[in-house]
Amino acid sequence: MTAEEFVKNFYLEKQYILNSCFDTQSEYRTLVSEKIEELNLNEIQTEKLKEIISALLTDTFYTILLSLDGSASIGDSQEAFKMYDEENHLISENGDLEGYAYEYFHGDSQ
Repeated sequence: MTAEEFVKNFYLEKQYILNSCFDTQSEYRTLVSEKIEELNLNEIQTEKLKEIISALLTDTFYTILLSLDGSASIGDSQEAFKMYDEENHLISENGDLEGYAYEYFHGDSQ
């Protein structure tokens, strides 16, 4: 896996979580989707809530990726990490994730 694929998978996970929050049809609904449905929001309110949750997830995933890259802190600690796949191939080291994270979470790759 490359650094870009790693970031893309985080982005896809963010999208999956967001979609699951508003899924009212699946037999495997999440607790969040049930709680949102209980609010009985109209279409405009639902869309605004979806935008808020999307922004929260974007901020969260983006911060985690930058933290792994050494560009942001995790709690009170800021340091860079090297990540390897199961076959001990280097996925990323200091600085490899930041550009891709911006592209996927704030740029045109969305």
